[in-house]
Amino acid sequence: MTNPEYRILDVIPHGEPMSLLDDIVDYSATGLVAGVTIRPDSLFCEERGVPAWVGIEYMGQAVAAFAGVSARNSGLPVKIGFLVSARRYESPLSYFAIGARLRIEVEQITENTTGLGVFACAIIGEGIDIRTNLNVYLPENIAEFFQG
Repeated sequence: MTNPEYRILDVIPHGEPMSLLDDIVDYSATGLVAGVTIRPDSLFCEERGVPAWVGIEYMGQAVAAFAGVSARNSGLPVKIGFLVSARRYESPLSYFAIGARLRIEVEQITENTTGLGVFACAIIGEGIDIRTNLNVYLPENIAEFFQG
C-alpha cells in the first residue's frame, strides 16, 4: 500500500453531510483502508452511537473512495457507482459506540468490463470484526444508465 495523498471528499461523489468517512489511511492498486471515528455529531448517531447497519454504507463509501483514487491516479474524473448487494453482513453489536475508531478495509476480488465488481470488506475496531462482500456496479456512462 502507499501513503495516502487524497482527502475523502476529493475521491467520492458524496458531499457533506453524506460523506461519512474521515480519512484515507492507505491504498493500493487493489484495495483501500479508510477510517472513521464515531462522534456525537456523526450522521445517524443516536444516544447509544451509530447503528451497526450504517457499517454497510461505511464499506460502500470506502469502495467508492477506492474507485475515486484509482480514477484520479489514471487522470480520470470520479464517477458515480452503485452498491448492488451485501453478502451476510452480520454485526455482533447493535451500535458503534461514541468514541470508537473504525478501520474500514476494502479489497477488490473481481472486476470486469461490464462495470460489475466484488469487494471483500471489513470493519475493524476494538472488539469489532465485521466482514462481508459487497457487489458494486460502476456504469461507464451514468447519463445513459439513467435514461435506459
